[in-house]
Amino acid sequence: MADGHHKKTFWQRVYRDRYLLLLFLPCLIYYILFKYVPMWGVLISFKDFKPFIGFMGSDWVGLKHYVNFFSNPDAWRIIRNTLFLGVYSLVWCFPFPIIFALALNEVTRTRFKKFVQTISYMPHFLSAVVVCGMLVSFLSPIRGIINTIITMFGGEAINFLSSPAWFRTIYVASEVWQTLGWGAIVYLAAISNVDPQYYEAAKLDGASRLRQIWSITLPCIAPTVATMLILRVGSILEVGLEKVLLLYSPTIYETSDIIATYVYRQGMVSGNMSYASAIGLFSSIINLVLLVTANYFSKKFSDTGLF
Repeated sequence: MADGHHKKTFWQRVYRDRYLLLLFLPCLIYYILFKYVPMWGVLISFKDFKPFIGFMGSDWVGLKHYVNFFSNPDAWRIIRNTLFLGVYSLVWCFPFPIIFALALNEVTRTRFKKFVQTISYMPHFLSAVVVCGMLVSFLSPIRGIINTIITMFGGEAINFLSSPAWFRTIYVASEVWQTLGWGAIVYLAAISNVDPQYYEAAKLDGASRLRQIWSITLPCIAPTVATMLILRVGSILEVGLEKVLLLYSPTIYETSDIIATYVYRQGMVSGNMSYASAIGLFSSIINLVLLVTANYFSKKFSDTGLF
């Protein structure tokens, strides 16, 4: 009886929320088809996969491709470059949207606030091709606006995109520009949910605006910040393939070659799909470990976590 009552109650809830479940259905189908079903394909990293023979007919080689990758002298360079870009992006791209949201929340003029928001959102909707085209144009050593300004003040033109020392700066700076406004949306929504009575009580106590931000706004949005930080740490090795692929060249592989571009060259260009799959699976496992670790420490110190 209890089980029957429980099942009846469950299906009653399903019927009650049927419209919400229908809205969620496309998202569920997307993740099943494009995220979970393809996970079966990671098994080719343990096989000597040959397309003409097929998945089942290819020979099982175990950890051969993983051993080959870590024996490759380029492995450390690729991992190091990916970590550097991921960490630099985290250090610069994560706090700026928070600061921008806090500053934008203090603007009282509605029209100006909406104008700034609209302008800050626009870079997010530009494709990687457009952004990289703009960077190539601006950083050109001949007619680029950056080098024009440098030469106006007596300096020498710099070929930024052919210099390994400048690649990380260019990548991270463009990421900050693209993610600043869009990343602030989450924090603006969190700030809007803060109870206004807290600010009124703080004003009565003589707290300045800066003190209100520090003592009220930041603690109230701390769970949101912690959640976003966990997600960001969990994807630290997922550096944008498209932008790096469009900006890098063999002359700057020293700092620009990352796991994603190496996997692309091995899998799509060289056709070594098993080897590329092994590297991709290794990257995913590291991201999973970082996600679980970040979630553990977040729950330990702030009682906020994803699971």
